[in-house]
Amino acid sequence: MNASVATRGARVGEGVRRETVDESSAGQRIDNFLLKLCKGVPKSHVYRILRSGEVRVNGGRIGPTYRLNEGDEVRVPPLRMASAEDRRPVPAGKPLPVVFEDDHLLVVDKPSGKAVHGGSGVSFGVIEQLRSQRPEARMLELAHRIDRETSGLLIVAKKRSTLKALHDMMRAGAIEKHYLTLVAGHWHNRLQHVKLPLHKFLTTDGERRVRVSDEGKPSHSIVRLVSHHGDFSLLDVELKTGRTHQIRVHLAHLGFPLCGDDKYGDFAFNKVLESRGLGRMFLHASRLSFEHPATGRRMSLEAALPEELAGFLESLERGHG
Repeated sequence: MNASVATRGARVGEGVRRETVDESSAGQRIDNFLLKLCKGVPKSHVYRILRSGEVRVNGGRIGPTYRLNEGDEVRVPPLRMASAEDRRPVPAGKPLPVVFEDDHLLVVDKPSGKAVHGGSGVSFGVIEQLRSQRPEARMLELAHRIDRETSGLLIVAKKRSTLKALHDMMRAGAIEKHYLTLVAGHWHNRLQHVKLPLHKFLTTDGERRVRVSDEGKPSHSIVRLVSHHGDFSLLDVELKTGRTHQIRVHLAHLGFPLCGDDKYGDFAFNKVLESRGLGRMFLHASRLSFEHPATGRRMSLEAALPEELAGFLESLERGHG
């Protein structure tokens, strides 16, 4: 029985289950494999059966970091799992715009306001919607993430081997990622390298934030001036590292907070911008360039500015800003 089929509609296990790992799950950690297989089972219970040795691979005990191989036989003890009727269905939603797709990966143009995955108070995200709309897909996994408020290009892997290759490429800096953002003020340099270390921390309210700090990790953004729009500057930012909130924190630290940024921006000015028609953060993942992990073909993908951002720029051009 293949794992991708076994995950659908699973109920109470009357006895031990044995799952044979197929190509789509090869290379995945056993804990992540089980969490996906055993939907509805608390994470704490999954890790307990791993620690206790009740889960076996090819008859032997394994740790939670064990990576599966194609053909491995996984022994899963009886578990109480939520049925399809018990689980809250993923809302249908508007189909996500697909910029590119083949047998190995797909690239979608994510709208602003949509999380890439469920969690942190969000029940469903892009990946859950894609899986719901494509029940025949053997595997769909995020290759990277972009902030909920950010729109634009997002890569989803359709094979485990593709996912691993994309992760390796990102670590090596082999995927070129460009974002368009609008900041208040007159950005002068046509080209500027920003190399400021970024440190993650939690606020007193338990919210995740990032600041420039010598304690942080090395972070590198390349900022290019695209155009001036009155008292605003449209910038192209290329990420050489992919730290959390990197663009937002780098530019805010330099005195150019992103228009509409509700975490690091100028909150009073954001209210003014909202009254002028900008109701979201102006940050858009506009371009991706990389060698296809399976074919080696050079991929150059683009997503145009969403209407609400393009329309705000037009209003500035008309002198309404």
